[in-house]
Amino acid sequence: MTEFAKAVYEATRRIPRGKVATYGQIALIAGRPNAARAVGQILHRNPEQGITPCHRVVFADGSLASGFAFGGSGVQAELLNAEGVETVAAYGTNGGVVRVRGLGAYLWDGRGNGGDGLSA
Repeated sequence: MTEFAKAVYEATRRIPRGKVATYGQIALIAGRPNAARAVGQILHRNPEQGITPCHRVVFADGSLASGFAFGGSGVQAELLNAEGVETVAAYGTNGGVVRVRGLGAYLWDGRGNGGDGLSA
């Protein structure tokens, strides 16, 4: 496992229950601010499903991953809903998607569990 992948998993584990972070935010915290797509690929291979809460990572517009590694956006939405994060079906240029309703209310600020997570 690369050092970047380790940093991605570590940052993802810091997201508190009931909060979400974006792929770009995790990339920034992990030290590679332009690597949001790589974060998605790394989380898709999450080796510790019960420990690393990759379901808490969403796109910048709040949409969920249709290719969520553990069952698609429906499962990701169920996991988030169980933690109190409200999701809603939405329609955009790519057809139907599921999004976090009111992303700002649930967006993790990168702080907690060890200080300011936005300092790479």
